[in-house]
Amino acid sequence: MLKRNNALSVVIVLILCGLSGYAQNNNTTSPYSRYGLGDLDHYSFGRSAAMGGASLGSRHSLQINSANPASYTANDSLSFLFDFGIDGTFSKYHSNTGSLKANDVNFRYFSFSWPVTKWFGMGMGIQPFSDMGYEVAFNDDLAGVGKVYQNYAGEGSTSKSFLGASISPFKGLSIGANLNYIFGRLNQNTAITSDNASLYYISKTEGTRLRDFTLTYGLQYDLKLKKDQFLTFGLTFEKQTDITVLHRVFSYQSITVGTTALTDTLENQPEGKAKLRLPATFGFGLSYNKIDKLEINFDYYHAGWSNSKTNLVYNPADKTYMTEKDPLLTNLNRFSAGIEYIPEAMSIRSYMKRVKYRAGFHYENSYLKLNNHQINETGISLGAGFPLPKSRSTINLGVEFGKQGTTSDNLVSNNYTKLSLYLNFYDYWFVKHKFN
Repeated sequence: MLKRNNALSVVIVLILCGLSGYAQNNNTTSPYSRYGLGDLDHYSFGRSAAMGGASLGSRHSLQINSANPASYTANDSLSFLFDFGIDGTFSKYHSNTGSLKANDVNFRYFSFSWPVTKWFGMGMGIQPFSDMGYEVAFNDDLAGVGKVYQNYAGEGSTSKSFLGASISPFKGLSIGANLNYIFGRLNQNTAITSDNASLYYISKTEGTRLRDFTLTYGLQYDLKLKKDQFLTFGLTFEKQTDITVLHRVFSYQSITVGTTALTDTLENQPEGKAKLRLPATFGFGLSYNKIDKLEINFDYYHAGWSNSKTNLVYNPADKTYMTEKDPLLTNLNRFSAGIEYIPEAMSIRSYMKRVKYRAGFHYENSYLKLNNHQINETGISLGAGFPLPKSRSTINLGVEFGKQGTTSDNLVSNNYTKLSLYLNFYDYWFVKHKFN
């Protein structure tokens, strides 16, 4: 007889937990999240978090790799895999005028993957797309007015849910695609006050909602070197896509004369639709794999943000929004490499020899160019995958040490430490039991 085990019930619980987590903000405290769509999240999660994020060429029978949808056919044909995790980032920001410490702990993502046939696999999940969370203040001295204080604050997050499938038309080749749905809200607020409160107060609020579909295409090809050794080439691609945004703006000015406060509306742009243009992206990955012993990955990823259109401009004539290029955005390039080593995967006497030890490195030119400086990031990562007793499930732990930005030209640098915990559970999908 066929018997389904408890995989489905566990997945339902994970979905509910995930949706409740995404109902809240995946916060950041980075001042750089003020620009563009906020801090962009990397495409890689799970075991590859401790391998510099390099994963586009990786194929693993017991781990989910949603970064390249072609990888779903690599999963064990009897498996039902589900993966979820949290991470905490501990940042110390430096500028020429001071420093600030901040901590952010967030639920990050969940995903699951299952086989349909030996040559057809599927995956599904939710992961962050971008985060916004900042508060920046400036002050100026104006003749006849005195000190003027400007405060900028923003919060919100956007997420990406996906449903993917891959097929293997012949041995060695896999192709796949993820249908993504990007959604979320970003809010930005500006307040301007003077040293003399009786002069004026200006407040401006902007809200942007994103909601639309995109497609990610993936390809992987295995080149067999020896019986247990493979070299895998991976490719991913997303074409330039226009997605729907809903935007609104409201601002007012308040002037105090004696004991009387006069308020005047400066802008009142009702929520309207527009098309925001996301960039074309592509990634290339190379992976060497000696089964149950060693994996070495290298990735290159590019996103053409210089050709995107993210600035929203209101046309009062027909009360619509148009989009134009943001001069602060430039092309994103990321290089990453990682390694996983298992001393003795089938060891009976030593648990530590079955542990998967990982390390990695990444360097990224981000999509922001401020004060003639492209905001760069460098990081190294370490971690391990701890197998659960009498199971194919794994607890993946990782730590990343990195630096983002610079203190030159009135910018901010961030020295951060990121801790990650990802739980990967293996369960049997359908199993035929035989009775004697």
